[in-house]
Amino acid sequence: MRSPRRTGSPPGEPRRIAYLYLLPGFVVYAAFLLYPLLRAVQLSFYDWDGLTLGRWIGLGNYREIISDEGLRGAFGHALILMVFFAVIPVCVGLVLASVLNRAKVRGLPFFRTVVFLPQVVAMVVVAVAWRRIYAPDGSLNDLLGALGLDSLQRGWLGDYTLALPAVGFVGTWFETGLVTVLLLAGMSRISGELYEAARLDGAGPVREFFAVTLPSVRGEIAVASTLTVIAALRTFDLVYVTTGGGPGNSTSVPSYEVYHRAFELGRVGSAAAIGVTLTVVILAISLLINRIADRETAS
Repeated sequence: MRSPRRTGSPPGEPRRIAYLYLLPGFVVYAAFLLYPLLRAVQLSFYDWDGLTLGRWIGLGNYREIISDEGLRGAFGHALILMVFFAVIPVCVGLVLASVLNRAKVRGLPFFRTVVFLPQVVAMVVVAVAWRRIYAPDGSLNDLLGALGLDSLQRGWLGDYTLALPAVGFVGTWFETGLVTVLLLAGMSRISGELYEAARLDGAGPVREFFAVTLPSVRGEIAVASTLTVIAALRTFDLVYVTTGGGPGNSTSVPSYEVYHRAFELGRVGSAAAIGVTLTVVILAISLLINRIADRETAS
């Protein structure tokens, strides 16, 4: 009996058939993401108010981002918020998750739910609640008065120096639960034999953390860092509800500037340039975080 002739091609050839299965998903992706992004890039080269005929100005809107002190400040504020949204939550989340994982706290699933709860609440609701807490007659000043610290009372969101850290602290409160849950999930997969081996070598809790726990959750740290950095750079609703970019421009961020210029000043081209620049910054930082994580994992 003759064996079937082998052509050397894998099953399922021609391979272009596979792309037909991907086509519907790609069409949706292109329609709702790629096209708006390319359209924004196109608009960023025009001076356009959204109503009349636009005027080509080339890289003028991008040069304005570099030369305008207010826009440079907005991007600087976003970088500061990265500390509150990403760096502090990751550090606090590492400590919390490590302590909870090591102590084997009873009712840990309930604790995870409670810690994760802020993520379930819409950021607008969170912003309204914290705006009330920070108000001159709000809960924070009432607490300080009850503790005899009247000298520390102030309108937190109206203070040029403290408004941005006050907004950032809300981000820390909001993101810490997400980071803690992600890291707890990663730590739960670490083999107990690794900890036993470390203890046999005379390692204490701190050395265990740096020798076993930290290297084992690098992937989770990368994911948490990426999510929180993106949240910090694209935050809009928190700033819009709590401060509206004020006092002055002390809490303005790129996402708020996009809204402000497009819908309040009628400078759609400038808003598109800010949005495109912000997208590039987010993409670059995300790739950098994942590249560092992959390099450390490989080493």
